Amino acid sequence: MAQTGTGGTGGHVQVLAAAGTKDEADAIAAALLDARLAACVQIVGPVQSRYRWQGQVESAEEWLCVAKTTAARAGDAVAEIARVHSYDTPEITVTPIVGGAESYLAWIDAEVAAPGGP
Repeated sequence: MAQTGTGGTGGHVQVLAAAGTKDEADAIAAALLDARLAACVQIVGPVQSRYRWQGQVESAEEWLCVAKTTAARAGDAVAEIARVHSYDTPEITVTPIVGGAESYLAWIDAEVAAPGGP
């Protein structure tokens, strides 16, 4: 049976970002993983996004990046995505992970460098 504890000491989050191309999504994932700001980044897509932008309803094909990281590194992950992203106002949101398999949450802790760490 899977455990549903909170794992780790600082909590865990998912950082979601939409990218305009598969190449951009790959670049976001690589930047987060290279900087040890995420343990895993799943790229989902393409997805069809509909949104209001500058007074008009728009539609675009996008790819979603779903990064798993620690709450302590979420701000750094958001900043790194914004740095790499091509959009003027990229969609970047952070959602708490309130539970999960202890082994998975411990793996996130092990793979994400602590602030100021390697």
